[in-house]
Parts: sequence; structure tokens; C-alpha cells
Amino acid sequence: MRYAETGFNLEIDLSRGNIERVATDPRDTELYLGGLGTNAKILWDRVPPDIDAFSPDNLLIFGTGLLCGTAATGCNRTIVTTISPQTKLMAFSMMGGYWAPELKYAGYDKVILRGKSPDLVYLWINNDKVEIRDASHLKGKGAIETAELIKKELKQPKAQVSAIGLAGENRVFYASIEQGRSSASRGGIGAVMGDKRVKAIAVRGTQDIHVAQPAEYMALCYEVLDYIKWREDNPIPGVIPILAILGSPQEMAIHDEKWHTENFSWGNARLRRKGFWTDDVSDEWLETMNKARTRLISCYNCPVACGASISMPGLPTYMMKCFTKLTYTMAAMSNLDFGLTIAQRATEYGVDGYSTPQVMAFALELLENGILTSKDFPEMPEDNEGRFFYLLDKIVNREGIGDILANGTHWAAKEIGNGADAYAHNNIKKHEQLPLKLSMLNPIYFLMYCTGEKINITQIEGQFPQAPFPKKEHREKFVKDWFQVPDDKFKQYFLDWEPRGENSNPYYPTPEIACDIVDWQERMHYIDDALGMCAGLSSFHLKPPYHIHNIPKFLSAGAGFDMDEDKLSQAAKRYRTLVRAINIRRGLRREDEKPPADHWKKRFPELEKELLDTYYSYKGWNEEGIPTEASLHELGLDFVRDDFIQRGILTTAEDPLSKETN
Repeated sequence: MRYAETGFNLEIDLSRGNIERVATDPRDTELYLGGLGTNAKILWDRVPPDIDAFSPDNLLIFGTGLLCGTAATGCNRTIVTTISPQTKLMAFSMMGGYWAPELKYAGYDKVILRGKSPDLVYLWINNDKVEIRDASHLKGKGAIETAELIKKELKQPKAQVSAIGLAGENRVFYASIEQGRSSASRGGIGAVMGDKRVKAIAVRGTQDIHVAQPAEYMALCYEVLDYIKWREDNPIPGVIPILAILGSPQEMAIHDEKWHTENFSWGNARLRRKGFWTDDVSDEWLETMNKARTRLISCYNCPVACGASISMPGLPTYMMKCFTKLTYTMAAMSNLDFGLTIAQRATEYGVDGYSTPQVMAFALELLENGILTSKDFPEMPEDNEGRFFYLLDKIVNREGIGDILANGTHWAAKEIGNGADAYAHNNIKKHEQLPLKLSMLNPIYFLMYCTGEKINITQIEGQFPQAPFPKKEHREKFVKDWFQVPDDKFKQYFLDWEPRGENSNPYYPTPEIACDIVDWQERMHYIDDALGMCAGLSSFHLKPPYHIHNIPKFLSAGAGFDMDEDKLSQAAKRYRTLVRAINIRRGLRREDEKPPADHWKKRFPELEKELLDTYYSYKGWNEEGIPTEASLHELGLDFVRDDFIQRGILTTAEDPLSKETN
């Protein structure tokens, strides 16, 4: 018997209309942990590096986390993996909600889509019954509307539906996949789903998921629940309110947005507005949020209500969480009422809430600077908010200038020319970032921005505080109950970190210490993405209930593995390296690993080179960021080594072992 997972994937060839239930190798789960890990192995094995995002040979993989559907609190993530049309690299985005557990209960760990359907279809998975159904009547429908129509059509109100909107149908490079209480947004995975002519995947399952040691597993689950309750009553002092408790940053429940609005950049990631958060703004925004927020909501098997149902006057209700609360508002230099209103339309269209506002602000900045003219925007309204609605409609429909903007700021700037490149200034690896631009280079964040395969800072940062505490006594108090650290040395790193002086940014943390910290944060995210854990209860948050010391126990009792901390770290390192290898094979090199040029006002080129050199060596990569022969062998990735040698990617025998902590 397989524990925690079903042991079967659902393979669907859309070109042929063929459906297969395929048994999986349990050894792959032990090696790559499931979820994103086994997604990556499938992508490496079956998608050659010359395959384009919109090729029939590209795969779109909906993977459940290994512990999804079990009693482990917050294990509900769907990990969607493909080749991105925007970055041309491996894309992976996570969504919460209920879809992944439902797929498990239907008897499958993954849905793997290949080929292209000749017509628009949706998939209906109901335990052993799997159908490819006509979706012509859903063409052009919104993502949330589509889900409701499908549930009515199937007479299955409890079905869980992942769907694309018009943006996905029209292959907008930053189209999302929407699913009730969450979305998979980054990297343009919704565009790949639209290219394959799949409007939605509906799932209903009623089967059981077994764990190896039920009593031991439940005891661990209760420990996590008890800790969550304790943290709710004991928020962490000294950090911004949205991070003081657990869950996705608590912007639906907590009103204070002083830090975001005054530190993040407005417009096209240009302008910081110090002093913006006045009492009048606070009162106005609080009133807006109280009227719009109908209730706080959670994902499957989670007591932390960090999302919210938003209902604006005259518009259907939709779900919102985290920083999307502010992205449209800040891009348009507008107010919260506008942001919540346009986000409803954007959710139905199915577009990424981080990229889309920046693309629109980018377009208007080009207009203001004469690179584009009024002829490019026929019949555009004169009012600011109206212009954003206009641009959203044009982009999603790929009409006029919207057809160019639909490819993201990097590709749009290349096509527009005439100096437009200077305005596409907030990208990493061709992908729009959060508009977080500060003054002094931060070595930890420099490495995370440069080397993260996720290309999304919020999915890289985590358990180490974002900034030093001003007073030593506050730092000492923080570390006293910081049992989640892999090793006590991390406590000392934080104790020694100061806002000013020798032990402050940019020269502290030192390159060696920064490598340790970044690796720990990255490791936990990769573990979560394999197991299906919400980052808000593990990798992202300070002092979370899930950590490197108890997760091996969950795997041993849940999946039946002989697991400890060293084995878990090695497995995460293995598949993180495999993700790296996929992108290296697709052309990723050192020259691509850099933050936006204007990300920090003060830059230190020699230090930045040292940071990257040190990190590459730490990881067991060569000076180009390519995993070495020795490090690949160490991880049991000899098949990657052989492929790299055959392709001429690796040509030297000078191969130092990784210094990374196993």
C-alpha cells in the first residue's frame, strides 16, 4: 500500500483524446519528495530544452503535494508546472484552496496534460470516471463564472474547479489559473492551459488517503494545531503587523498598510511615497475594506483565515489574499476602492495580480514620455482609473497595443523599441517583480533575487527576519524561543546583525553567512512545494509550526519513509538542483542572475560579484552557475551530468564538491 499518495497519475493526451491512469514509482517520491519535486523529474525526462511553451510537446502538470489530503494542517497546495512563455524557463506556481485534496480523493497525485485539443474543452474527473467534455459554451467566460457554470452543469456543487478566463484563452503571457479561494498566477501557466485549449479541470473525489502510522501522525498534527493557536494569542513583537502572526501576510484581516505603501514603489515601480499613510488615508481605507470584505476565509484543513471574500457594489464576489490588495491601487496611484474594483474584473479575466498592474503602468509611462502616442490608445478615457480599465480590456483581448503588452514588459519593450527598454526596469529573467525598491543593497535579498528559480521574491524569503532589530535586547528576546532554526549558529547571525555600523548592510551578513541564510530559506520553500504545505505555516513565516525538525517526523509517520533531517535536506537539495538543471539546459547562465539595475540606490559591484561567486561555490556550481560533475554525482543526478557533458554544457573535470549543508 502507498501511504500519503495514491501512486497514480492521470495522463491526458489532448491531441488524441486519450486518457490513462498510470502507476508511479515510489522510489521517485523518496528521491524527489513528490509535488514540485516529481513534477520537475517528469519535466526533465519528457520536455526537451528546445520545446517552446506553446508546443504540443510541452507538458502542463497539476501536481498535488505529498501530504495533501491528509490530516496535516495547511497541506492543500496544487503545484502547477510547465515551460513559461514569458521567461522561457521552467515555471511553477502554487495555489491553495481545495482542488489538490479533491484530486487525491479522486485517486490521483497529478494530472499531466500533453498535446493540444482541437476544440475548447474542460475535464471532468469523478473518481474513476474521467471525461473530456465540450466547453464551447464557456468560451470567453470569466474564470469564476466558468467554475460556477460547470458545477451547475454537472450537478456537482462540491466539485472543485480550476479554470482560466479570457486571458488564458488568448495566451496572455501572465495569465493565471483561478480556483475558488486561490490562484496559480506566476509565469504565464494560464496561457499554456489556454494554448492547450483546456478551459477548466473539475474534480470530485470520495476515496480515502492512508497514512503509515495514524496515531503518531495525528499526535504530530495536534501539536501543530496547538502551536497555531498559541501563536494567534502571542504575535511576534518587533515586526510589521502582517507578519506577526501566521498565514499568508495578513492583509485581509489587518488594516495597517503603512509599511507597504511607504516603502514599496508606486506607478511603474518608480516612486516611493514617504508620509503617504496619514490618519485620513487610514480611515478612508478602513471604511472601504470593511464594506468590501464580506468574510475571512481559509483553504482546506486550515484554521488560519488569511483570505477574504470581496464584494464591491454591483459586482460578483471574488476571493483576494495578500499583496494583490494593493498592486492595482499603487500602480495607478489611486485609492483602495479602485484597486478592489478592478481586481474583480482581473480575477474573472484570469491575470496575475503582480505583473498586470505593472504592465499597465509601464504602458502609461511610455505614453507620458512620448515613446507611445495617443494613436496607440484610440478612445482611451482621460481619467486615470478609466485608463487602467481600458488597458486591462485591451491586454486580455489582445487588441491593438494590448496585443504587444500582453507579452509582458520585457517582450513589449523589445517590440516597441525607441528606448522602451529603460522603462521595463523591474524584471528578473524577463519576469515582473514586486515593486520593492529600497536604498541600501541587502546581501540576503541580492542572492534570493538573483538565484531563485521561482523568480518571485515572496516565494523565496522566509524564516529569517527581513531586517535587523534596532536593539540588542530585542534580538536576544527573539532568539530565546527560536527553536525552528536548523542550527544555533543562525541565532548568532541574527544577534550580530545591526541596523548600522560594521555589522549592517551591505557588508553584513557576510557572503558566507548570507549563503547559509538563503540556503535555509530556499530549502524550506522547496520542502513545502514538494509536500503541498502552505508557506504561511512553514517556509515564509517567522517561527512557524512546521520546520526542519518536525517535518521529517511527518514524512516518516505519514508517507512511511525512513526520514531524518539530513535525508530531507538532501532530497530538497536534489530536486532543487534538478530544477536548476532544467533551466541551465534551457540556456540560463550567470548573466541572467541579476536584480533590476535600479533595485537599490546604492550598489556595490565588487561585493555583488563576491556574493554570487561565494553562493555558486556553496551550492557546488561552477562560475557560470552550472552544477558541477561532482555535485551532481553527490546528489545521484548522474543522468543530468551525462546530459550536460553530451551537450557540452560541462566540459571540465575541475569539480569542487558542494559546501552546502546536507
